[in-house]
Amino acid sequence: MSGDDVSSLAAWLDACPTPVHVVERAASVLDDGGFVRMPALDGEMPEAGYLRRDGSLIAWRLGSPRGAHRIVGAHTDSPNLRVHPAPDITAHGWAQLGVEIYGGVLLNSWLDRDLGIAGRVFDRAGDEVMFRSDGAVARVPQLAVHLDREVNEKGLVLDRQRHLMPVWGVRAPAFREWLSGITGVADIVAWDAHLFDVEPARVLGVDGSLLASARLDNQVSCWAALHALADSSAGENTLVIVLNDHEEVGSESTTGAAGPLLEHLLEAVDTRHGLGPAARHDRAARSWCLSADNAHAVHPNYPERHEPSHAPVPNAGPALKLNGNQRYATSPRGAARLRTIAEGAGVPLQTFVSRNNMPCGSTIGPITATRLGIEAIDVGVPQLSMHSAREMCGAEDPGHLRRLAAAFLAS
Repeated sequence: MSGDDVSSLAAWLDACPTPVHVVERAASVLDDGGFVRMPALDGEMPEAGYLRRDGSLIAWRLGSPRGAHRIVGAHTDSPNLRVHPAPDITAHGWAQLGVEIYGGVLLNSWLDRDLGIAGRVFDRAGDEVMFRSDGAVARVPQLAVHLDREVNEKGLVLDRQRHLMPVWGVRAPAFREWLSGITGVADIVAWDAHLFDVEPARVLGVDGSLLASARLDNQVSCWAALHALADSSAGENTLVIVLNDHEEVGSESTTGAAGPLLEHLLEAVDTRHGLGPAARHDRAARSWCLSADNAHAVHPNYPERHEPSHAPVPNAGPALKLNGNQRYATSPRGAARLRTIAEGAGVPLQTFVSRNNMPCGSTIGPITATRLGIEAIDVGVPQLSMHSAREMCGAEDPGHLRRLAAAFLAS
């Protein structure tokens, strides 16, 4: 991964504490690349354009009526803590915020971290204003070892309702009042407010070989997909990226992979190309989707948790993800295709398979394939500490994924 890639990705991660910030950042890259922002799919479709929907974005570069679709999909959301609609709590001299746990959070990783708050507010007219706190404003304090003497021997046990409520002051204002102050919106009627670790992304290791940051899963894939499309050229195939929200909670929303966003875009493209129903089905059968979502690198302290012959290591390339039970969508045909593409592009590629006695997660790949009839291939950068408030991967692998996504779009 070049120094420019590292700087670009780190700046992206630091600028994107929430899905709507991911979309804002992606839109700015597309704007600079000459893509046209569309308020809706109705009307003349530009050769290169994009559409925003809350925490999701879809962008395209049109091909010819004879071509197929090449799609790269990723997701904008990460497990975190989100502020309640009525969050104000005063207890034993402390001002706290009520929060909801979003997704499969690694709970202990949120303890004793300096946390900011970011997201968006809505006024009575339905207008939206994005916001981000100036530095850290909250912290979830862990109980001292003196008051939990067996914590190191028996392990930390956290009650999801009682033990994750952050402290954010002693004489703190009402949360709505604080939001009005930093957004300038006097008549706030709703908000989408996320806590995030304020520590910036960092290259680490004595050899500079590692990257640590919040939200590597799955903003690394968003970054790689976005830049692969922005750097692409027009050709016979229509090139599409879709950055969906809500993957961490099942994808079932208007902006999730189980929703209609991608389907509606592909229908608009097919209509512009004058294709009838049979031709559309044939085009889908000739199309491919690369589902990009981070993978588990082998953990050096827990090697027994990994399938020994399929345990990816850092800086050896993205991992092709396989699961015969369809938790990942990759078929043998898809595996052969991606391996050929990677070899032609000079991108190293590894293989990930879960142990038989360990549950396997899933991605947007099987959802997209089922909904659209487009074969999907699952791939992702290997990382440690998945779903932690702060994660780690090899510093070279995001660049490998970016080059692989670019080669896939050009295939």
